Amino acid sequence: MTARPPLTWRLGLEDDIAVAASGHAGVTAEWAWRGATGRGVRVCVVDSGIEPDHPMVGRIDGSYAVRAGADGGAVVVESEAGDSCGHGTACAGIIRSIAPECELHSVQVLGAGFSGTGDAFVTGLRWAIDQGFDVVSLSLSTRRRHLAEPLRELGDLAYFRGTVLVASAHNLPVESFPWRFSSVISVGSHAENDPDLILYNPRPPVEFFAHGSEVEVAWPGGGRTRCTGNSFATPHVAGRCALIMSKHPGLTPFQVKTVLYQTSQNVREER
Repeated sequence: MTARPPLTWRLGLEDDIAVAASGHAGVTAEWAWRGATGRGVRVCVVDSGIEPDHPMVGRIDGSYAVRAGADGGAVVVESEAGDSCGHGTACAGIIRSIAPECELHSVQVLGAGFSGTGDAFVTGLRWAIDQGFDVVSLSLSTRRRHLAEPLRELGDLAYFRGTVLVASAHNLPVESFPWRFSSVISVGSHAENDPDLILYNPRPPVEFFAHGSEVEVAWPGGGRTRCTGNSFATPHVAGRCALIMSKHPGLTPFQVKTVLYQTSQNVREER
């Protein structure tokens, strides 16, 4: 499966997005995450589910799904349904490759064909925030304007409670949510074949670029494939956040975003 081509940044003119950062010297990659494994950090992938025991994913510490409740409203329940379309497994495998010892949880809000309802998305995200996960990875968005305010409120709630939301920008130049909110860490993709390369974008609304082109990912049936899209850049940043929080417990979402900014490879110390 290959997603639509994402909005990407090519490094040919790296100086064009170079950023001078005062106070950058003390916040280095060595300080920020070197030696960290993700241990002690709880990550939740809100997506299509995760295939259990996939060799590129490993242990899943909790698997849940949004379902219709007795009154017809959406509720979150424990689930053994696995992955409805492969997207969540792909994202989970990327996170596991970066933060191998993090706790990994899943909330299924997408069904077959990558389809889902706004109610399921909002319900699943609210549940994940209420559980107090450290990092929530969101490789999905909605263009429905009536969902903008509920998602904005959830973004603020996560921010104030200390949950880092990492959200994928839409693959097309359209307005969608929640990635456009400043309370989240928004991610697009660059075209370089380097899973460790994260770039800060000085021209928002997208804040960071990560590896999202021809990414080797886990796929249902214990397999693997290559995918392209901002969806697959996002878990690279979510995994990096897990490393930072593993090495520096107690950082707020603001502080985590600041560390990402100061350690981005195009942000250079002023001389």
